[in-house]
Amino acid sequence: MIETNSPATTVAERTLTLLDHARLRKLATTAPALQDLLDQVDLVESHDVAPDVVTMNSRVLLADDASRAPRALTLCYPQDAQQAPDCISVLSPAGTSLLGARVGTTVRWHSPAGTRAARIVGLPFQPEAAGEYTR
Repeated sequence: MIETNSPATTVAERTLTLLDHARLRKLATTAPALQDLLDQVDLVESHDVAPDVVTMNSRVLLADDASRAPRALTLCYPQDAQQAPDCISVLSPAGTSLLGARVGTTVRWHSPAGTRAARIVGLPFQPEAAGEYTR
């Protein structure tokens, strides 16, 4: 679930590239939340995605609602999640919540400790904005 300052924000306002969507479809059979998201997003070509949208392999700056301390994470595929401590799998609840969201959005996800939330405060790296359309 995402929310912004607009009361009418919905999951359908998320954007994915056609390439990310096709790759993630293969993983979604074991992840109902990801499947639901993929069924509702707006799709664009990689070269048309806005530079403030979180795509796969994007580096995201998050401010936690509780601590407000910024944290940098890279949204990655499950097989890459263990390669670095700051990589987060798209199959995790937090990872799914980031996918397709925009800078300025507050994302929410469920964890064993309860509902968590963080605001996307920056996007230091997005592959498509860097001209990397097949990453």
